[in-house]
Amino acid sequence: MVHLAELKDVVDAWRKLESRASSAHDLVDMALDEGDTSLEESLSQEAEALSRELQAREFQLTLSGEYDIRNAILAIHAGAGGTESQDWAKMLLRMYLRWAEREGYASRILDLSPGDEAGVKSVFLNIEGKYAYGYLKADRGVHRLVRISPFDSAHMRHTSFVLVEVLPEAKEQGDITIDADDLRIDVFRAGGHGGQAVQKNSTAVRITHLPTGIVVTCQNERSQFQNKEYAMKVLRSRLMEREMKRRSEEQGRLRGEHVSAEWGSQIRSYVLHPYRMVKDHRSGYETSDTAAVLDGDLNPFLEAYLLSTVGK
Repeated sequence: MVHLAELKDVVDAWRKLESRASSAHDLVDMALDEGDTSLEESLSQEAEALSRELQAREFQLTLSGEYDIRNAILAIHAGAGGTESQDWAKMLLRMYLRWAEREGYASRILDLSPGDEAGVKSVFLNIEGKYAYGYLKADRGVHRLVRISPFDSAHMRHTSFVLVEVLPEAKEQGDITIDADDLRIDVFRAGGHGGQAVQKNSTAVRITHLPTGIVVTCQNERSQFQNKEYAMKVLRSRLMEREMKRRSEEQGRLRGEHVSAEWGSQIRSYVLHPYRMVKDHRSGYETSDTAAVLDGDLNPFLEAYLLSTVGK
């Protein structure tokens, strides 16, 4: 029923656009017949508004995947390089939090593993809002940063890599069935970092899915119940992603395609020295306004990539 309601909303939006276009066309015909130029400005504004709405609606067609309308779970993992890549992971965390804020999405850090000296080793985010997964799936892959390192006393240029994963949020009922006997749940004390207090109670939760070996840990909340709830949320999404990959690989084999789940080459480069540029290596879209991108202005990149996949 929910899916039918979503489809009805889409159809209603197209019909409203059609009705507005028809009304504007009738007004143009009337104005031409009567030689009335007083409506010229308002009709011009309506034509521009209709054009923008049509472009937005056409773009929505790229978000027609089975899970595109859902919330997203986004994971950021620092690559090799220690403090450099961990600091880069923290920069990306801020970038996605700012993007979510710009788009009016709710965001929550489910689990965060701090870096040894700075930054983060890994972090899981839950981003809630219509089409959050549809948009963010464009960013899964390796992100590369080139800059003068703030941690290098010799001021050398460094290259860092971070892996971004994007999962659709799985529903508690219907998507994935998890047998309680397939889970091993361990609780332990959440450890602080950098002088933060270590909790006295065992609130951190580690869940191991025995059939697959998938391990999910959550220690960000003070409540063991909440940590378990968020860990299960990530586990369900991991298992659903596993099933999605299985289907994709099976379809790829049937079509004779090669499907790889490895890190692979970077999807996007962020260069802060010796010049400034962010470039997506798949769509070819680039900009020199690196500050805006790192402050969450991601939509041009997300939309360029999604549009480049239409028909593929």
